[in-house]
Amino acid sequence: MPIPSPQGNLNLLAASVVLATLGDLTITSQFLAKEAISIALGGQASKLLPTLTGGVQSPEPYQIADVTVHLVKSMSLANLWKLQQELDTNLGSITVIPDASTLSPYPLENCVLLGVEPMTFDGNQAGYVIKIQGIYYTNAAMWAAA
Repeated sequence: MPIPSPQGNLNLLAASVVLATLGDLTITSQFLAKEAISIALGGQASKLLPTLTGGVQSPEPYQIADVTVHLVKSMSLANLWKLQQELDTNLGSITVIPDASTLSPYPLENCVLLGVEPMTFDGNQAGYVIKIQGIYYTNAAMWAAA
């Protein structure tokens, strides 16, 4: 019989998005709807290019990261994000902090606010869902060789 190993803990209150130069827009748990924060890394971190007898490795220097944040629209932070979209969608560097202390943060560069998901004003939906996109650098060893 296998010996179970500890599975750890998740702390959904730890998830956050920190903006390096726009600190007023930093997102912490008290501003989030239940869906909180998600990140999706687009493309491949590396490619294996077929040859006649095998494959050639071709690491990618970055991936496009799509971050979805479910803010609560009845809180003032949602309006700050609305005003930021109206002023300037360039966000600069951000850090996405996950809900597991064992998983290091995701630093993203050259981030932009893509926009806001459709919303209703019927008194039944609390969400103000923003979409952010940025660059997640991968294969650091490749950069050292350049």
